[in-house]
Amino acid sequence: MNIILLEPSDWLSDDTVLLTGRRHQHLREVLRAQIGDSFRVGLLNGGRGAGKVIHINESEARLNVSLNQTALPRHPCDLVLALPRPKMLRRVLRTVAEMGVNNVHLIHSARVEKSFWQTPLLTADRIQRALSAGLERAGDTQLPAVHLHRRFRPFVEDQLPEMVTDRGCWIAHPGSEMGLGDQRAEGIIMLGPEGGFVPFELELATSVGALPVHLGDRTLSVDTAVTAALAQTLAAIRV
Repeated sequence: MNIILLEPSDWLSDDTVLLTGRRHQHLREVLRAQIGDSFRVGLLNGGRGAGKVIHINESEARLNVSLNQTALPRHPCDLVLALPRPKMLRRVLRTVAEMGVNNVHLIHSARVEKSFWQTPLLTADRIQRALSAGLERAGDTQLPAVHLHRRFRPFVEDQLPEMVTDRGCWIAHPGSEMGLGDQRAEGIIMLGPEGGFVPFELELATSVGALPVHLGDRTLSVDTAVTAALAQTLAAIRV
């Protein structure tokens, strides 16, 4: 935990917060906090700063907080991702939070099993817990917005065109001539399921402006592809 995330309900006054449960336990048992120690803190979807321990015992901790820093910069691209299998979903959500993505669109695809949509990991509470874990690792406070789209064609035909009117859009497809790492612009990255998008899905996406790109010569698992794609686009823009 590289930052302690605070919520509005934690505040006792304008500059004092009360922590119990997991965050208190982390302070006491992992960080060995003592009165007077300072730690990095941040308000969920707000600013960052420092919290000084003014009281701590076996059940709670109180911190004097000053939030004088803004959130970390955001990633320049949003992500459209075919819903991964549940055991991988939690890792993917943590990664997008760590990388500072603003919007994640989880979509259906021909190679996505319908049973994946029944996972309890898609409840709002479980999604936020996975995202918060990524924020804690990265030292950030801004939660990505996660959008669920259970039908591929309506999303691509009705929503994607509005999303790409003034931005680039790239769809990962092995064997494409262009590499994602060569695209020096903000935009939307589309990543398919294990096995990739089927030809119909690729054709439909390209018909509304998505450009096929490759991520390299290797075949990547979904969670690795997410990390590679976000890192490649970030590096390209900074060149």
